[in-house]
Amino acid sequence: MTDKTYTVLFLCTGNSARSILAESILNKEGGGRFKAFSAGSQPKGEVNPHALKDLEALGYPSTGFSSKSWDVFAKPGASRMDFIFTVCDSAAGEACPVWIGHPMTAHWGVEDPAAVVGTEMEIQRAFAQAARFLKNRIAAFVSLPLESIDRMARGTKLRQIGAMEGSTSPQRKSA
Repeated sequence: MTDKTYTVLFLCTGNSARSILAESILNKEGGGRFKAFSAGSQPKGEVNPHALKDLEALGYPSTGFSSKSWDVFAKPGASRMDFIFTVCDSAAGEACPVWIGHPMTAHWGVEDPAAVVGTEMEIQRAFAQAARFLKNRIAAFVSLPLESIDRMARGTKLRQIGAMEGSTSPQRKSA
């Protein structure tokens, strides 16, 4: 076993909800083996308060987050990412920056809870569901024996994780 800490970037268009949820969940569930970050292609500039409320209710860190551009992580001198996961279909379809070190990538699309219009209870339910789907993917990810599987097997596993319950990817819906 290695003492390597893997760096992970979660991407979403607005970087206000799903990517923030994933960042917080992985930083806690990763047990020090992972350092998570989040960013967006068109950041909203603020974190959705429902995301922070949901994180707090679930016992995850809910402070210190910001909605920021993915350009922050593509600049010279930026942290080198080992993994990059898109958590919304819009970001998955956009032309991404060239990432330093050629990290492994996968799409882990989840419905946008911030797009839900309805009662406070319906909105809370949407955020709770998104957090649950992301937590399940992250639990599968952190349990992978990353040090002992080759790059091709890792890529296959990452795509399988992205197809778990709640996936927004078309191949999942037709399966």
